[in-house]
Amino acid sequence: MTSATRVFITGGASGLGRALAESYARDGARVCIGDVNAARGEETLAALRASGATAHYLHCDVTREEDLQAAADWLLAQWSGVDLVFNNAGVADMGPVEAMPIADWQWMIDINLLGVVRGCKVFAPLLRKQGSGRLVNIASMAGLIHPPFAGAYNATKAAVVALSETLKAELGSAGIEVSVVCPAFFRTNLSESLRSTDPRYARWMRKLVDESTIGADEIATMIRAGVARGEFRILTHASARRFWMLKRLLPYSWYEAAMRRAGQGGPKKKPAPVGSKA
Repeated sequence: MTSATRVFITGGASGLGRALAESYARDGARVCIGDVNAARGEETLAALRASGATAHYLHCDVTREEDLQAAADWLLAQWSGVDLVFNNAGVADMGPVEAMPIADWQWMIDINLLGVVRGCKVFAPLLRKQGSGRLVNIASMAGLIHPPFAGAYNATKAAVVALSETLKAELGSAGIEVSVVCPAFFRTNLSESLRSTDPRYARWMRKLVDESTIGADEIATMIRAGVARGEFRILTHASARRFWMLKRLLPYSWYEAAMRRAGQGGPKKKPAPVGSKA
């Protein structure tokens, strides 16, 4: 990593995004963070600059293509381009498919999937003109193995994996590299954005996150190593990587049974009907 490396990260003011920003900044990269939370954005920017990094914060709502275009324009004007684009911003849901309102599905799709689509759509032309650069799309192990009670999250993350595979085929000849990151549970603030029609599922999700043995800083280190090695599919958890391999190699009925067992570890009581009190 050199001081010339230019990094842009959506959702860069907290959680994994901030961990990535701090990790790259420590090695001398120029880091631009985009985030909808202005207070956190300014706080993260101050911390990055206090460490001696060249950094910038932009208000960036990934549901607005114009915000991402403004970021690309700023990077071109101020830093003459960008080397690494992290499409990281995301939100979460938890609960049975039939209990999740269509409005929540649309919210998830607009941020988790179309937010990544917009980032790739906006930055691909800039990277084409440069003839270099890498798009790094943050998906999830939920995009490869699909646990129960996270239907919209699974669907959007699986779509990000599919999109990344498509982009790798489309952009490789232009000198643009693509990576898709698929972490399992780790300690982060993702649960802050969690939506659920039943608080039992929200508590279960937060428990899985809070009791994880690995944090955002460690995940960021693994991602950086994968990017440096030029990996396409970056899997950060050894146990999840083994489970994904088993899904691919073993009969589907074995995988289905494992997912059923995973669901049995969730809320023990029958979920309350939509609109009722938990």
